[in-house]
Amino acid sequence: MSGTLAGDPASAAPRRPGPPARVSQAATVSTAAIAHTVNAAHAAPSFRLADIPMKDGTVLAADVFTPAPGTPGADRKGRYPLVVQPASWGQNDLEYVAQGKRLAADGYVAVTYTVRGFWRSGGQVDVAGPKDVSDVSAVIDWALAHTPADHQRIGMVGLSLGGGLTLLGAAFDPRIKAVAAMSGWGDLADSLYSGRTRHLQAAAVLTAIQTPTGRRSPEFSRILADLFADRDIPEVLAWAHTRSPATYVDRINAHGTAVLLAHAWGDGIFNPSQMTAFYQKLTGPKRLELRPGDHATQELTGLLGLDNATWAGARRWLDQHLKSAGSTGRSSGRDGIQRSAVELEIRPNGRHETYPDWRSVSSRTAHLRLGGPGLTGTGALGGTAGTGWRKRIVGGTDSGADGGVADLSGLLDQVADLPPAVVVPLLPRRSAAVWQTTPYATEEHLRGAARLHTTVTASAPQGTAFAYLYDVNALGVGKLISHAPQSWSGQRPGRAFPLDVSLFATAYDLPAGHRLALVVDTKDPLYGGRSPRGSSVSFGSSATDPSALTLPLR
Repeated sequence: MSGTLAGDPASAAPRRPGPPARVSQAATVSTAAIAHTVNAAHAAPSFRLADIPMKDGTVLAADVFTPAPGTPGADRKGRYPLVVQPASWGQNDLEYVAQGKRLAADGYVAVTYTVRGFWRSGGQVDVAGPKDVSDVSAVIDWALAHTPADHQRIGMVGLSLGGGLTLLGAAFDPRIKAVAAMSGWGDLADSLYSGRTRHLQAAAVLTAIQTPTGRRSPEFSRILADLFADRDIPEVLAWAHTRSPATYVDRINAHGTAVLLAHAWGDGIFNPSQMTAFYQKLTGPKRLELRPGDHATQELTGLLGLDNATWAGARRWLDQHLKSAGSTGRSSGRDGIQRSAVELEIRPNGRHETYPDWRSVSSRTAHLRLGGPGLTGTGALGGTAGTGWRKRIVGGTDSGADGGVADLSGLLDQVADLPPAVVVPLLPRRSAAVWQTTPYATEEHLRGAARLHTTVTASAPQGTAFAYLYDVNALGVGKLISHAPQSWSGQRPGRAFPLDVSLFATAYDLPAGHRLALVVDTKDPLYGGRSPRGSSVSFGSSATDPSALTLPLR
């Protein structure tokens, strides 16, 4: 591949052999993108491979894209804004070839690299730990020394692991003026253990992707073993806490970094609620974009070089905060783009809505009381639902109401409007408690995180409840709107205690004539539940503490 920079000593260095064929989605990405780049016949950005040494001697594999001479965007010294792109989990530096070329054509120096421990980069997988974060600054140092990059106009864009690293980079390197984090995380501990429940299927997916492409550190191996075995969880959470951008949000705010967060409603690895919570903690320029999809599925067509709304939004964000900022690298906020904004793609109709902030997404709440089971085993949801009832189910049994499959169910919702579904009348009431509204006369607009409050009496001191909210049509078929787990421990058997479940945030329009159904059971293949099989779990409601579902509405 041609196009090295004249006078760059690294350009003459021997290059490692190319990586083997991908076993993941990036194989198609890399092949198509490289062919598109190399075959460009007109004056195109230059592209070269590089080996970048880190402070500890580890060498990272990288790609460098440089604007063609005369490309708009340079300052008076011929320097261009710099965009650093860490590869996603299990992928390599070729992942962003199409987007690197696009950035260079738009007047950016783009450096993409394989994170340490993966593929041809040295070292061991650090999972966005201190070594990975230090590598971000080292790559910036190298780019400033070996490319025509402007030290005052530095940004980052990343997907998945790369998305988390862009936020951690913003926390630890004040030179970074703007970042776009796609399918990343704000709170890794919440992603792995929200509702005090292990997200085992998500961890298994990440492990399966890492195994053929990366080299685990002993620390990472131990953390994984503890998570799967449900032991030393406080230590696992402490490990995740140090890798959470939310832990360092005060640093990001102090730096004034402009932060774009792009995420999917159905992300089965990093749930959307932890991202909306992180967004609300940011005080600088910020933007949140949420669309239907699963982990990294919204961004995939952009990796193939096709038009993609998420990648287009990232480029606009960089243009606003790196190009419009002039030499200071800070946007004035007076360029016609909102300093703080939220954009939502509504399920299932695909309509777009914008808001000035997350708090404005919902304007009112509805409190629907839960009633006791009727002749069919279904309780009333809302209306005249009474109190003084109890509904018993068998713990540790799967009713068929589930959160879906990590990295697949959200994709099916995105491309075919096929979220996980159940036939509500056929759900076994022995394993699930079910409540349902009457048909709604008008369309209802759910915006945000629904919350369940109930009272639990269990025969074991520990357990897990999984709450599911469904859109139910006239035939009784329910499409999953949202769900969430909530575990408990240390409770006295036979003694009632309150339980609160915050379902994952969503934006959903319930059609007129449809019902809402709330289903609660005690087992879901997505998670590591704690209800012993055959135990007794009862849900109840008293006059002094009624069970209710709270819905955020627009």
